[in-house]
Amino acid sequence: MDREDGSGGEASLLPIHSAPVAVDVSAAATTTTTTNDLTSPTRRIQWPTIDGPLGLSGEESLPYARKFYKFGFFLLPWLWALNCFYFWPVLRHSRAFPSIRPYVVRSAIGFTLFTLLLSSWALMFSIGGENLFGPLWDKLLMDNVANELGLTGWM
Repeated sequence: MDREDGSGGEASLLPIHSAPVAVDVSAAATTTTTTNDLTSPTRRIQWPTIDGPLGLSGEESLPYARKFYKFGFFLLPWLWALNCFYFWPVLRHSRAFPSIRPYVVRSAIGFTLFTLLLSSWALMFSIGGENLFGPLWDKLLMDNVANELGLTGWM
């Protein structure tokens, strides 16, 4: 069972007639940068937020990134996580949006440090327990503190 291309029935991934094609790079570069077609596969528009064209522009997103970063210091580190999530394209591409990037990178560092600090405290408290804290352990437990202050009498 021979095919027309003479391959003997074997599937080939190469095109049947492959000839070198000359491409004018300068013309292609100008046509891809001047077109405004969003569906064009050659044009890549970068957005600072994860929701793309539905989200904020580069200029609108700077105050939000700055606010999320600053309010994260007021014991709201989940805003740092939100900042990293919402501005993920900025965090992912190192040269995109240089005005927003410092706030997003610092938010990522702050959230990482907070997570490490919180998880190390939780592990130290749960694994170490009375062996680690000694007689101070009874004063640290919340149920003992509530009993001492008389907060459990209503139950």
